Amino acid sequence: MEFFKAAISALQTLVIALGAGLGIWGVINLLEGYGNDNPGAKSQGMKHNMAK
Repeated sequence: MEFFKAAISALQTLVIALGAGLGIWGVINLLEGYGNDNPGAKSQGMKHNMAK
């Protein structure tokens, strides 16, 4: 029975670590997406829309 308790504990640790890693990866991807915004292009797009 002790083996199963140790295996479950190891799996819990693995799942928590995997979830944390995926969460950090997601946050980095979001920040990269915001970092690639080009204000100049947005401004041109808005001018184009307002001219119509």
